[in-house]
Parts: sequence; structure tokens; C-alpha cells
Amino acid sequence: MSRTADPESLLRYLVTSLVDSPDAVSIAKKVSGGSTVYEISVDPDDVGKVIGRQGRIIKAIRTVIRAASSVNGDHVDVEVLG
Repeated sequence: MSRTADPESLLRYLVTSLVDSPDAVSIAKKVSGGSTVYEISVDPDDVGKVIGRQGRIIKAIRTVIRAASSVNGDHVDVEVLG
């Protein structure tokens, strides 16, 4: 039995659940070498909600997305652009 994960859909679900303006969320996927970077853009008023106090929310999101992508054997990072 093989398992696959879709980290981009999971990331979109997590971020749109946190923000007040889910329509303003955009996620860009950049692949270079053996790693993938997801760049999140949100409404300027929602940046703090995605980052959280002392970066706790974004750290948790990164942990979950890395775990989901490791099922596929991928190395993934998440960045918030604002």
C-alpha cells in the first residue's frame, strides 16, 4: 500500500482557516534542486494571524507541511510574503 500526500492542499486549508480574508490567500510553488518552497501571500491585515505570537503558528504550519511532504520523500519549506 503506497501513501501520497498533497501538502499544497493541506497548506491552503490551514492558511484559509486562519485568516479573515480567505479569498486573498495565494500560494506559489517554487521548485529548485531537490527542495520545494511554498510562498504564502495573504492580506496585509492577516499576516499576524498566519505568523502568530513569536512565530508559533508559522512554525506549527511548517512542521505539519514538512511531515506531510516527507510521506512523498520531498523536502519542503514554507515562507510568508505578506
